[in-house]
Amino acid sequence: MPESLTLQALINAYPPSLDHQPLSGQKRKICDHILACRTPVMGGLQRQCDHCGYAAAQYHACRDRHCPQCQFRQQAQWCDRQQTQVLPVTYHHVVFTLPHELNGWIELHPEVIYRLLFHSVWETLKTFAEDPKRLDGQLGMTAVLHTWGQNLCRHVHLHCLIPGGALSQGNQWNPAKSTYLFPIRALSKVFKGKMVSALRAAQAAGELKRISRTNEIDQTLDTLMKKEWVVYSRHCLTRTQSVIDYLGRYTHRIALNNSRLLGLEQGKVKLRYKDYRDNQTKVMLLTPEELIRRFLLHVLPKGLMRIRHYGFLANCCREKRLSVIRKALSETDEDALKDKDKDKDGKKDQRPEAMVTTLNPIRCPKCKTGILQVIGELNIVRSGYC
Repeated sequence: MPESLTLQALINAYPPSLDHQPLSGQKRKICDHILACRTPVMGGLQRQCDHCGYAAAQYHACRDRHCPQCQFRQQAQWCDRQQTQVLPVTYHHVVFTLPHELNGWIELHPEVIYRLLFHSVWETLKTFAEDPKRLDGQLGMTAVLHTWGQNLCRHVHLHCLIPGGALSQGNQWNPAKSTYLFPIRALSKVFKGKMVSALRAAQAAGELKRISRTNEIDQTLDTLMKKEWVVYSRHCLTRTQSVIDYLGRYTHRIALNNSRLLGLEQGKVKLRYKDYRDNQTKVMLLTPEELIRRFLLHVLPKGLMRIRHYGFLANCCREKRLSVIRKALSETDEDALKDKDKDKDGKKDQRPEAMVTTLNPIRCPKCKTGILQVIGELNIVRSGYC
């Protein structure tokens, strides 16, 4: 086991297929990708320093969305594409959490539950935004699905980043009236009602057929209607780059980052986590098999889109609607227009140094002066997993 512990090393040393419960095809495929990432299995490029002649192999990444080694570059590229889509307004971060009583159903019908979660959250926010007493217009939202908590147990919630206002039918911008977007308890009640109603409809349509115990669905939903569901909201940022960075951290965050693995102690993995009950960073010990099992709980169904855009940020109308909103903002707020112009000329909006570094030529690690130039390709080395 290497000194710097990684998920790749753990899966290699403790293959999950040896467990009593064999892996599904999707989870086995994810393990294959993680094991192959940045190894000769993927092939790569042969590089040589143009100053000292130092040679090094650079292997390709697997680019799997579950792989801890592949998210940073994808995050940087995704953030670059969002530059033109951020508005000069205050953004609101709203999180909708599913009760843990639904975790068993998520195991059986993940595609159905995740689809209903996205739909119910958007319908909830849309209802509030269209209310004439509130924003009286169309809201915009970027939603990101997370399925884990800090201890890697299943904790399904939807992060929503929302510009603080709505576009009216008369193409006017109606800003949020306070530092909060909508009342939290009211959001919670409406979200609960819409999600439970959607689950009952899914049951009637035969979409929850793997839940086989008699009356389980009705009893569980009746119980959930009696409890308060968790919704979190806060206003966050206004500067363009800050909003993009903030959103990027959520869009490409995965269940387990290698930096949280602190090593092995008496055959157990030391996992760093944050305990939100007292807001303290702590360390827990898990067997390698248990850690891998928890990680694999969060493998998403094939083809499921975990980042989705709604309202005036939807792909089908985003460019047109944002142009209308910027025009409305420029007519009513000259300061916002000035901030936008400053962002464009780079005086106020600078890309983070870490992102710039990843896109620059690779500096030679030996002489620290030359650049590693590509001199050839490395063929793929075929290998099998388990």
